[in-house]
Amino acid sequence: MEDLIMTLARFNNYPSVFDQLFDTDLFDWNNRNYSDTNTTLPSVNIKENADAFKVEMAVPGFDKKDFKIALDHNVLTISSEKKVENETKNDEHFTRREYSYQSFSRSFTLPEAANGDKISAKYDNGILNIEIPKREEAKPKPMRQIAIA
Repeated sequence: MEDLIMTLARFNNYPSVFDQLFDTDLFDWNNRNYSDTNTTLPSVNIKENADAFKVEMAVPGFDKKDFKIALDHNVLTISSEKKVENETKNDEHFTRREYSYQSFSRSFTLPEAANGDKISAKYDNGILNIEIPKREEAKPKPMRQIAIA
């Protein structure tokens, strides 16, 4: 019995793989990523090529005027606040009235290769596309031949 207690004590002193996974910066679920309305945060894809980083955020049902995109100290923040009210005419009364309110904020720290001065954004068919160009000095240079004198 004493061996079992010692084994359990040793096991409990080591952090689990699950704890280690969520203690890393891989998942940045702090105050920088939240939804005030308890709705699901929009899904994001981030792509990179030789010239730029591209952020694709799935946000169907929004208008481009619903978004705020800001860059502050190399942190890109995408947020939205959307309120929809169902209207009635003057001669009607409410038997039921529903409000729709959604808000979220997602933030990403830009890599040093990013050129924050030239970020562009476009909203089309439910997808918010943000392009973050790379600085010229961060772009890969093509191989060149060196002449021997």
